[in-house]
Amino acid sequence: MLAKRIIPCLDIKDGRTVKGVNFFDLKDAGDPVELAAFYSEQGADELVFLDISATEEKRKTLIDLVNRVAQKINIPFTVGGGISDVDDVHALLHAGADKVSVNSSAFRNPALIDKLASKFGSQCIVVAIDAKQVRSQWKVHLVGGKVPTETDLFLWAEEVENRGAGEILFTSMDHDGTKSGFANEALAKLCGLVNIPVIASGGAGSPGHFADAFTLGKADAALAASVFHFKEIEIQVLKNYLRKNNILVR
Repeated sequence: MLAKRIIPCLDIKDGRTVKGVNFFDLKDAGDPVELAAFYSEQGADELVFLDISATEEKRKTLIDLVNRVAQKINIPFTVGGGISDVDDVHALLHAGADKVSVNSSAFRNPALIDKLASKFGSQCIVVAIDAKQVRSQWKVHLVGGKVPTETDLFLWAEEVENRGAGEILFTSMDHDGTKSGFANEALAKLCGLVNIPVIASGGAGSPGHFADAFTLGKADAALAASVFHFKEIEIQVLKNYLRKNNILVR
């Protein structure tokens, strides 16, 4: 059995780390370079950096900031936001990213997943899926959750895997920032459908929520932001809690 991973997430807007609730009401959460260094020292397993307004603002990810973060950490580093072609991925990997996360661009042009997986290897390609319940069905949303689609979360996840993605980052928009726990029912269904790792995102509020994501939701990794940024949960304390509950962590 593979060890479960704990992943802090830096949502970046205007060069600062931000955090909201249900993708709205963003508040400043600190300097991304300082936070990244702190998480690397504290025992995070990986770090995710999402330039959340790059797609909406029709620009590329902040390469200089990615480079400054990469210089401060020694853990795997995934970067997303505004990635739409091979050149974007080349630039991010050169700047220090280990993996890239694609979302809206992959949805609008699914062949991009095949292309990137073929060029860089599936292990390098994470597909982020933001979804919320609409009339009790999980529907994919784009552009930082602002653009709804009629596409079913689970059908899109299966296609993503078939096209060569190495990992799925599933964020429940309904749970994002609420600290009420992860979307474990949807997570369990998703993890039962695909054979690639699934990262749970949206809803972390306590160590027990992480344990539930791993046991009830069957997630391979759990991602969180505000509970780490505002030091409500310390990573080593969380890992000790999970170990005491017989969950294998690094």
